[in-house]
Amino acid sequence: MSTAQTLTFAFMDPPFESERTTTFFRLLEASLEAGANIKVFAYEGAVALAFSKQQAHGNSVHGRGVDEEAHPLSRQWIAALQQKAKERGLTFDWINCGLCVDERGVNEVISGCGRGSPADLWKFASAADNTLVIGTR
Repeated sequence: MSTAQTLTFAFMDPPFESERTTTFFRLLEASLEAGANIKVFAYEGAVALAFSKQQAHGNSVHGRGVDEEAHPLSRQWIAALQQKAKERGLTFDWINCGLCVDERGVNEVISGCGRGSPADLWKFASAADNTLVIGTR
């Protein structure tokens, strides 16, 4: 039985629109570094963070191709966090709100990310040691 704390995060921002997304991923990583199990409920635009068809792009303004630009994709960040949790023997659960997924057409997600409903956020928060909701404006 693990004695690690479990932290639940609810996040609502879509990828590539706000610095809050980067901060969110940094909070998740810091939580894993501290030895916490993580549960994420992605709501509204955040369901696109795990969309498997995201593609990197170059930057023609700066004359850089795809490889030189090295544009980070949120799906890759999530995969890296999943791997870090696995290496540390921690859990990392990611559930997308199914209604929000359907509205946005981002049904195809990376491995390890699931589909649920706001009831999953309730379950996550009820069982967690602490919950942080990062809403939109």
